[in-house]
Amino acid sequence: MRFHRTCASMLVLFVLPILTAPVHAGEPAVPLKAGIIGLDAHARNWTQILNNPEATGELADMIVAAGYPGGSPDIPQSMELLEQGNEAFRQMGVPLVESIDELIQKVDVVMILSIDGRPHLEQARPVIAAGKTLYLDKPMAGSLADAIEIFRLAEEHHVPCFSSSSLRFAPGTQAVLSDPNVGDILGCDAFSPCGLEPHHPDFFWYGIHGVETLFTIMGTGCKSVSRTQTEHFEMAVGVWEGGRIGTFRGTRAGLHTYGATVFGTKGSTQSGKFEGYEPLLVEIVKFFKTGKPPVDPQTTLEILAFMEAADQSKLQGGAPVTIESIFEKARQANAARQ
Repeated sequence: MRFHRTCASMLVLFVLPILTAPVHAGEPAVPLKAGIIGLDAHARNWTQILNNPEATGELADMIVAAGYPGGSPDIPQSMELLEQGNEAFRQMGVPLVESIDELIQKVDVVMILSIDGRPHLEQARPVIAAGKTLYLDKPMAGSLADAIEIFRLAEEHHVPCFSSSSLRFAPGTQAVLSDPNVGDILGCDAFSPCGLEPHHPDFFWYGIHGVETLFTIMGTGCKSVSRTQTEHFEMAVGVWEGGRIGTFRGTRAGLHTYGATVFGTKGSTQSGKFEGYEPLLVEIVKFFKTGKPPVDPQTTLEILAFMEAADQSKLQGGAPVTIESIFEKARQANAARQ
């Protein structure tokens, strides 16, 4: 319960970790004060969970203390959700601020939850410069190149950060990774809704949920991607190192659902269901307290590369596209803007 925790202001001294080797001089005082950038997606639901006076465990160790609305005028869904998010924050008594700089002054840690991945890099810059530990909601950025730049800046300033879909931490998905009846993972067929948004690579907008499930189960090491698209469906086939195959099926018709069939050395099983936001929020709070990201940068970057490779495959009539070629394009894009 949250009521037994002191509300007194305390000076917290800790060493911000380097991404690859986090080192903390003890955990900060709780409850942590979190700021949210972007109220046009998960901000309302997550704040209701975190600011619930009956919250327990890790969820009682952080509150949302301020929000910066953000929003993308060229995405109608963003504007609709932003209005709802702003009103929800007013009703919950969470202050709205007029700038990211103002937000940073009021909070200990920051979550970038803007539904649009394109502004994430520019939103992250002042947060990282201020040394605030940072979580970025999916998609981490509007492109692989932007995500690489965010991680570069974070490492340069010794600021821990990570990004993930809530599907990664669903208990059923995590359980299959050590299921003795499945054994070593040989393959996975993951699926999720896959609505499209014209300002993003196709899978970035919603298909990322199923792709995150795929990589949670398969791990990194995908070498190439080929894709088939019809009006209502997607199929992306990834070939992993050693010849393992993982697929993502995206749907725009039928039931709005998530899942995966997992194939192992000892058997197969079903997994990958959505099980609420709480499992991810628990990991986010742990991360903010310890500075230890639960998802390493390479995993997140390979997920984004997989999705960009799928777009390139579509443009090439379904031909296989290597993950390395996508990383090389991103490196060139970042070199050009230095």
